[in-house]
Amino acid sequence: MSDNKQSTLELGTKPVGRLLMQYAMPAIIAMTASSLYNMVDSIFIGQGVGPMAISGLALTFPFMNLSAAFGAAVGVGASTCISVKLGQRDYSTAQNILGNTITLNLIIGVLFSIVSLLFLDPILYFFGASDQTIPYARDYMVIILLGNVFSHMYFGMNAVLRAAGKPRHAMYATMFTVIMNTMLDPLFIYTLGLGISGAAYATILSQMIALTWQIWLFADRSQLLHLCKGTYKLRKAIVRNIIGIGMSPFLMNVCACIVVIFINKGLLQYGGDLTVGAYGIANRIAFVFVMVVMGINQGMQPIAGYNYGARNTARLMKTLKLSMLAATVVTTSGFLVAEFIPELCARMFTPDEQLIGLAAHGLRIIMATFPIVGYQMVVTNFFVSIGMAKTSIFLSMSRQMLFLFPLLLLLPLEFGVNGVWMSMPISDTLSALVTLWLMVRYMNKMKNENQTL
Repeated sequence: MSDNKQSTLELGTKPVGRLLMQYAMPAIIAMTASSLYNMVDSIFIGQGVGPMAISGLALTFPFMNLSAAFGAAVGVGASTCISVKLGQRDYSTAQNILGNTITLNLIIGVLFSIVSLLFLDPILYFFGASDQTIPYARDYMVIILLGNVFSHMYFGMNAVLRAAGKPRHAMYATMFTVIMNTMLDPLFIYTLGLGISGAAYATILSQMIALTWQIWLFADRSQLLHLCKGTYKLRKAIVRNIIGIGMSPFLMNVCACIVVIFINKGLLQYGGDLTVGAYGIANRIAFVFVMVVMGINQGMQPIAGYNYGARNTARLMKTLKLSMLAATVVTTSGFLVAEFIPELCARMFTPDEQLIGLAAHGLRIIMATFPIVGYQMVVTNFFVSIGMAKTSIFLSMSRQMLFLFPLLLLLPLEFGVNGVWMSMPISDTLSALVTLWLMVRYMNKMKNENQTL
């Protein structure tokens, strides 16, 4: 039996705690590295280009969310399908899913770049740009969009690596991009004098090199899952399954894009360009802890998917409970950092005292209810992992559209710029309550089914 097949079979036999650690730790390291990857750009841009460049970079967040939405639709959907098929020992279908993933990422990546480049300036103004900040946002996004297809492919291949029982390889790819980006940023921004465009060049070049290595890994025909002829032609059933499962993270990222647009617009209207930059800094700091939880989710996903496919309910529920506990510890740590040392965190990004003060103030507010965010993220991803896409979509939508979006429209009318900041922790609380209700219902259902059996 190949090492690859043995590693997939372990998903159904190895002790859950050890297995979750084995899969989650590389993913956590990779996702933490990924968040640092984003922070590196912000730090170099803020320290070397200026506070307005930080605001310009913050305007690109909706673009990044939108791009991630399409990437997640394919990457998460494909990796979940592969995990379930491996659990069912259907290796032929898993192989075809890999080929279709390549084709989908290529098509979507190219189309997204073309449409976005054609309407770049109007989109950026709609996202909350001003005449002062749009030159920075434009210079950054042109380069990012030109290399978008490589980004899509890189993130998609990393998701498949984890599903194929190679979490460490996915971690190595992410860590490589962070190290390479950190080395290239000062070279391109300062030495070559490319400014904010240099950060974009560093990002794309790092991902292109990592993608080359990923393709080399999947080209190894001795592996259970590898690239081969006859798998790239899109198959209706496979595409429907990938997109069906990937629709939840897709909608979550699209909603995040819409919400960030309104956050930027609200902050610009009630606080000005620097307040937009303050949100950019606060968001980057919060993102570190969110990405660690996403690492836990990614470690959980193949274990949950495999054991759901194998109908091993006890292991499935134990995986969920351990993941929720770990995520809560992480987000509580984020809450403590935000409440006690926000100025120190903000100072990493800029020497501008006004911007530091605005960022620290915003960080304290948006992370005020962070301890309850972790389990909500895990439960949402859990429903994706077991193919309950509709439930996951509802949970994704509840925070962003049912709660946060209306609050962003109403609270600033009464509280001004603080109303924009306050809308985030309030929506987190409401969404966490809805998640708790749905999770209790699901666990009771599982308990009743087991008693019937």
